[in-house]
Amino acid sequence: MRLSITLVTLVSYYAVSVSAAPSCTVTAAGAGKDDAPALLAAVQACPTTIIPVGTTLNISTRLDMTGLSNKEIKLQGTIRFNPNIPYWSGNGFSYPFQTQVTFWQLGGTNLHIDGGGTLDGAGQAWYDAFKKNGSLLRPILLTVYKAKTVVIENIKMVNPPEWFNFVNEGTDITYNNLNLSAVSTNSNPAKNTDGWDIYRSDTVKITNCNINNGDDCVAFKPNATNIFVNNLLCNGSHGISVGSLGQYKGVYDIVQNVVASNIRISNAENGARVKAWAGQNVGSGLVKNVTFSGFTQTNNANPVIIDQCYETSASACTQYPSNVYISGVSFNGMSGTASKTTVASILCSPDNRCSGVAVNNFNLIPPAKKGAAKYACQNVALTGNAASLFGTCATT
Repeated sequence: MRLSITLVTLVSYYAVSVSAAPSCTVTAAGAGKDDAPALLAAVQACPTTIIPVGTTLNISTRLDMTGLSNKEIKLQGTIRFNPNIPYWSGNGFSYPFQTQVTFWQLGGTNLHIDGGGTLDGAGQAWYDAFKKNGSLLRPILLTVYKAKTVVIENIKMVNPPEWFNFVNEGTDITYNNLNLSAVSTNSNPAKNTDGWDIYRSDTVKITNCNINNGDDCVAFKPNATNIFVNNLLCNGSHGISVGSLGQYKGVYDIVQNVVASNIRISNAENGARVKAWAGQNVGSGLVKNVTFSGFTQTNNANPVIIDQCYETSASACTQYPSNVYISGVSFNGMSGTASKTTVASILCSPDNRCSGVAVNNFNLIPPAKKGAAKYACQNVALTGNAASLFGTCATT
């Protein structure tokens, strides 16, 4: 009883009710009112916070949920971020990596979000504004920041202004059974809506998810290690991507011990991809022990690609090869259709910057009536059954 009284005192100002569990149930305060304070108070006060079915919380101010311990958020209704662009442009949480901002940062230990509800970024206003102002900073929907042992499962995420999920300095982070969708209702595209960007994080699992978006389905950014991705359905994306890496001078990037398996990917710019910068005044790094396995592809422009001259001209790449060394990358079991004749491109920088790249069990089909599938490679000695497909790789 004393615990319940204390909790009521903490949250009674807001639209929150407390049960003896103890848990907090957060309901909407009313039209035009900000529900962020109520949600924050409930999560701080109670082990379990419930947003019930039929409730839509209007979040008009940023959510700082860092430093938590042993918390569950049962999102059964909807959390919707008010698309007040002037407010968020000056008040989102900032991250220096690629100049990102976020609506909501979640951090701490032993955290769980589930419940079958929806996280809504109200992205259309942002898509329209970005079409007019390409330098507009758009918030990430949810950032897991400095967290350990987090499970996010059984919810929907819709229409983020930019990325859906950012994992920054996390350990033991799991996403399971999520449905992600970013779809513009007009001709202004939902750009840069990555499903996941994993950065400076270890032991991350993403399983059993559907993603319909306009950029990377999953991207393994610098210092992503021990990552497992399995059973994803990706549509309209830029692929399952390592990188880009080596972009910033004086910075050493690592992506190591990654498995992406059982991926169905359609209408995409890329399928399985590794991308690293070359040229003058760039950084360095390592890609090691990465396996892409069991990709079923439909109408993808580049079903398999290593681009070690990413955003770099051929002449600059020859003069200044990539300082990101790639070794132990395997492409196993790639099947389906491409939208171009060249179905696989493994294009490495000169001076032995790629090694141990394996290719096995490819059955990729170019567009109808376009002739036989073509395979391109340079500056790499491929292993596996690559010889019958790629032949001898050119050296530049």
